[in-house]
Parts: sequence; C-alpha cells; structure tokens
Amino acid sequence: MANTREIQKRMKSIKDTMKITSAMYMISSSKLRSAKQKLEDTEPYFYSLQMAISRFLRHIPDTESRYFDQKENIPVEEKKRGYIVITADKGLAGAYNHNVIKMAHELFEQGKNNKLFVVGELGRQYFEKEGLSVDTEFKYTVQNPSLHRAREISDRVMELYDAGELDEVYVVYTKMENAFTMNADKIKLLPLKKEDFMQKAPIDIYQEEIKVEPSMEAILEHVTPNFVTGIIYGTLVESFASEQNSRMMAMQTATDSAKAMLQELSIQYNRVRQAAITQQITEVIGGAKAQKNKKKK
Repeated sequence: MANTREIQKRMKSIKDTMKITSAMYMISSSKLRSAKQKLEDTEPYFYSLQMAISRFLRHIPDTESRYFDQKENIPVEEKKRGYIVITADKGLAGAYNHNVIKMAHELFEQGKNNKLFVVGELGRQYFEKEGLSVDTEFKYTVQNPSLHRAREISDRVMELYDAGELDEVYVVYTKMENAFTMNADKIKLLPLKKEDFMQKAPIDIYQEEIKVEPSMEAILEHVTPNFVTGIIYGTLVESFASEQNSRMMAMQTATDSAKAMLQELSIQYNRVRQAAITQQITEVIGGAKAQKNKKKK
C-alpha cells in the first residue's frame, strides 16, 4: 500500500490537472457563445440571398445555370467529387474529430475521382498518414471562423467546379443537434437543386413582376458564389461550436473523474494515516510494557 507522502503527491497532481480541465472548460464555453453570436449575426444576410434566389427561380423557373446542372448524363461512378472536410486543429474534444474523419474516409473510398479539401490540422495529419492525396489544405481556418476564410475555401472549389474538374462538391462537418448531441453530417454544396429554392409562396403574398437586367443567368453567376460562401461559413461556425461543445463535455467528464479519484484517494489517505497512527500507538504501548517488565526484573 502506498504511504501518505505518495498519496499526497498523487492528489496534488490530480488537483493541478483539475485546474487545467476547468480552465479549458471555461475557455470553450466562451468560444461557444462567441460562435453562436457570429452565426446569429450573419444568418439574416444569407437567408436573404436564399430568398432572392427563390424569388428569381419562382418567376423564371426555366433559367439555366451551371450551378444548378445536375449532370445526369455522367454515370454516378464516374462523377468527380470534392469533399471539404472540417476537423479541429487540436484534440481533447471527445469523439469530435474521429466521427467526421471516419465519415469522410468512407465517402472518399466510394469513388475513384475524388478530391479532398481539408480544414483543420488533425484532419490533415490523418489523411497524410493514410497516404490519401489532399488537393488543398486550409491551415488555421478552423480557429475563429470568418467570412474571409470561408471565401478562400469557396473560391478554390468554385474554381475547380467552373473548370469542370469537379462535378459535385460536398461538405463533411459536425452538426450540433443540441447541447448534448453532435453528429457528423454531409451536405451537398454544388450543384444546387432548384427544388430546394422553389417552395410555393403563400396565397396571400403579392406575386410581383420581376424585370431582370442584363439576364437571370448573369445574376445567378454573381449571387450563387456568395450563397455558397455563406453555406461554407455556416458549416465552419457550426463545426467550431460543436468542437467547443464537445471539448466542454470532455473537460467536464475529466473534472468529474478527477473529483471521484480525489475522493477515493482521500479515503485511502485517511486509512493509511489511521493505520500509521495505530501502529505508532501500538509501538508506544509495546515499548512501555517492555520497560515495565525490565524494571520488574
């Protein structure tokens, strides 16, 4: 059994670790609130873009655009797909990175003409270790997501899509369902589906006439890239929020485990201390008896 000094040393080490996990919990909590606020501040703009596209397509449904071309003439197994994979730059976030990397790996192996666009250092390290070719690495984009960083990603995939090097583009990220559930998810970024924008308007809403200059195709050429940037930005922020939430849960679990260990060690320390005191008393009594017997002789 360990002595009191060893137990005290272990208890001090656990308390120091608790300070770190508690601090990391507070930092992640602050970052989570900041990420949610960013998303709330920018959502109205991108919802407005979505509504604008819906209005255009509702009035001129026959509009043709390469951003809505589903390329049905290309066999599914031959389509060139791009996967934007959003991971974290560091660990200590539970299964956050594992889940999204696992989904991305499974999707990547389903086709032959795939390209990877990795956001986050851990994802880059994983795919490099697996020997999978990464087309573009977006370093330091995960921390403090911004529209500028989202636009960098959007510009790259749009460039390849416009050049015909990609037929479809997907984003693999982590969606935060609620405060306790985060799931790896996949959304199709390009091409867009007209059906997603052409919901029927309520009967009581005035259906205005729209005059387009120079053309609907030209407007979509300008609006769609901004809309795509907004989707990427939303996935960056939601992934960042999921990462912080996962880290909070992991740090809370670690702190609770540390408290349980401290309680067990405290009980063990008291038992060892009590045993040491009992032994000392026994030794004193034994010594006193020995001295008493010696005097009698």
